[in-house]
Amino acid sequence: MDELRDLVEDAIKGSTVFEKSKVLTPDYIPKNLPHREKQIKELSINFREILSNPGSTSVRVVISGKTGTGKTVTTKKFGELFSAIAKEKGLKVVYTHINCHRQRTLYLMLVEIANQLNLQIPNRGLSSQETFKLIYDYLEKRNIQLIITLDEFDYFVSTSPVEDIYFLVRIYDELNALVKRIHYIFILRELTSLASLDKSIKDHVIKNVIEFPPYTSDELYDILMDRIVNEKAFREGAVLEETVRFISDIYGIDKGGSGNARLALETLELSGKIADTEGSLLVTIDHAKKANSKINPELSIILDTIRDLDLHQLLVVKAIMNLHKKEGDDFFPMGKVEEEYNIVAKDLGEIPRKHTQVFEYIRKLKLMGLITARQSGKGMRGRTTLISLSVPISEELDNLINNEIRDRLLQQKNY
Repeated sequence: MDELRDLVEDAIKGSTVFEKSKVLTPDYIPKNLPHREKQIKELSINFREILSNPGSTSVRVVISGKTGTGKTVTTKKFGELFSAIAKEKGLKVVYTHINCHRQRTLYLMLVEIANQLNLQIPNRGLSSQETFKLIYDYLEKRNIQLIITLDEFDYFVSTSPVEDIYFLVRIYDELNALVKRIHYIFILRELTSLASLDKSIKDHVIKNVIEFPPYTSDELYDILMDRIVNEKAFREGAVLEETVRFISDIYGIDKGGSGNARLALETLELSGKIADTEGSLLVTIDHAKKANSKINPELSIILDTIRDLDLHQLLVVKAIMNLHKKEGDDFFPMGKVEEEYNIVAKDLGEIPRKHTQVFEYIRKLKLMGLITARQSGKGMRGRTTLISLSVPISEELDNLINNEIRDRLLQQKNY
């Protein structure tokens, strides 16, 4: 028992690469939002009439984008900044953020709005309409303008009765109110999720649409570096620049990834935890690969695709692994990979394929998610493509590749 206690105490007191790991979590709102300035500006333009002419109109904005494109963090940051500016101008603007997947009914959503307004709702069973009336009277009495963000609104649309959706989005058809105090931001993954709505409801929702495109590799790099440097997620110098670039390339939409910043941040955080577990003072590409293998939901599919590769595609993978063992690096020029492939093929008695075919193998392996490619930077003559395996190079992977190559050679021999 004492040995286990010592183990726990040593782990607690042990060194760490982190300084403030909380800044890597999904709920954290950073000071800066790299590459979402345009969307912040669009939101500000849409809502500025609340400040210039409060009560004249009810603003509605739709935000559309895939998971991990910054929709939630951007709207929360906007709400924080906008309400602060309103306060400086002597106006009361309250921003509320509701997750429709957590608050699954209209009533629960209204109770959560009341909670965020610090408004006590009686315990007796009120209807949604009665609860809303309490909220509206509260806004009237205190001269408040309310911005309601309905995150994952597509979930509410797909699960709620039509009358609840109608009541929510056409509230001013129900109220005899000259002063408009309620404004909406609807967050959706796909605009097509509104296709089933009645036109009268849809027209009230889709007023102003702001698109959130998936992030590119360079954009993800900037986001990760902002959390590392400006938000001080890690101790200074703990994360290698090439590690950040590797993670960015894994998820960048332009590199065949999902463009998902949330997964990129999660991978970076887990990379740091793996470094701590191994007692490393640096977060390396190898740590990132191990993290990616645990986080990447497609990894099991990727490993299964290895079994579907033809012989010479496997030889290209084997060549990259050989270079890693020989040189200890992770990224290699395409020319060097081709040279090593030629050696591997000849050692096995295979005639190496020509350059154009090898280039095609690499292109297909990239599409499959087995390799990551990027352009060389400073320190290398000319511009060349550098490639690396996107999965950790391990004894298990080495055995898998060798077994698959052996099977292909046996199949050829028997055929």
